[in-house]
Amino acid sequence: MKLIDTKDAVGTVLCHDITQIVKGVTKDARFRKGHIVTEEDIPVLLSLGKEHLYIWETTEGSVHENDAALRLQKICQGSNMHGTPVKEGKIELIADTDGLFIVNSDALLSINSIPDITIATRHGCTAVTKGSKLAGFRVIPLVIEEQLLAQAEAVSKEPILDVVPWKIKTAAVITTGSEVYHGRIQDTFTPVIKDKLAAYGISCIFHKLCDDKTELIQQAVHEAVQSGAQMVLCTGGMSVDPDDRTPGAIKAAGAHIVTYGSPVLPGAMFLLGYLRKDGSGVPADNAVTSPEHAWNEKLADGYIPVMGLPGCVMYAASTVFDIVLPRVAAGLRVAKKDIIALGEGGLCLSCPKCTFPNCGFGK
Repeated sequence: MKLIDTKDAVGTVLCHDITQIVKGVTKDARFRKGHIVTEEDIPVLLSLGKEHLYIWETTEGSVHENDAALRLQKICQGSNMHGTPVKEGKIELIADTDGLFIVNSDALLSINSIPDITIATRHGCTAVTKGSKLAGFRVIPLVIEEQLLAQAEAVSKEPILDVVPWKIKTAAVITTGSEVYHGRIQDTFTPVIKDKLAAYGISCIFHKLCDDKTELIQQAVHEAVQSGAQMVLCTGGMSVDPDDRTPGAIKAAGAHIVTYGSPVLPGAMFLLGYLRKDGSGVPADNAVTSPEHAWNEKLADGYIPVMGLPGCVMYAASTVFDIVLPRVAAGLRVAKKDIIALGEGGLCLSCPKCTFPNCGFGK
């Protein structure tokens, strides 16, 4: 700290709060620690009886907390979001559109491991709406070493946060099961699916009932692709019972199966695969077959996701489908590694009142 005359303080940084007391009106900090004194502040400071101030003596290789926050903003802020004005060394990021919030988790962990730097975000791969708070960040001290910020900036060449607007607009639903196909029971599965899709602005443009026959389901999958749907959902017939033919039919249709089975309850018998839009099957390349991918990798052109949904999706408030659907709706590629990672947090507690997604399920 350095003691100087207030009239010489323009451009300096306050080392402590300066309180203003107006009897019966206010008693609060008029100027906060870290405030950079302006010409307009001088008369106010003098009126508060402050003819001398303790200010921070800037040294080479140090960065003020406000400037540090602006540099952290460049590290964090990806597309479709904006930052709030810096206040007391902190900036928050706000979503500019509805979509999927994604986080480069490895980069975030590396940066938060650097001393005196803190970045807090909401969970990645979750749906957000325009105006949602996404992240906040600041440095701990009033002044931070330049080399620590440089270390953080070197972690990633691109921003570590992103909001991806919803991309998929249309879907096809194939309802399997002889009991529904022959009219023995009412189809109560499809309305549930349509409601879940509508939450992401997705409309159902194709729907077909199928008996439990592999060739019928396979044909329906091809028809769904030809209809122009950007996603195909097959409901029912996902267990290991002899009459449950849906997984085999999806594979027979030419899909690359990413997973049949997930470490999520409810939703263990979930299937995810990818089909080519031209119906030629999926070649053995990395477009959809690689078990891993970049944190924000988009699905390659020419492919559409196909999912086999177990019966729990029809009656349980939240299932694996609710976790995976936002990622698919944003047009991201979902790899085997993503499904495996759902095991921690993949147990729904079946709360009397479901608050998903504001709970730990899927996180």
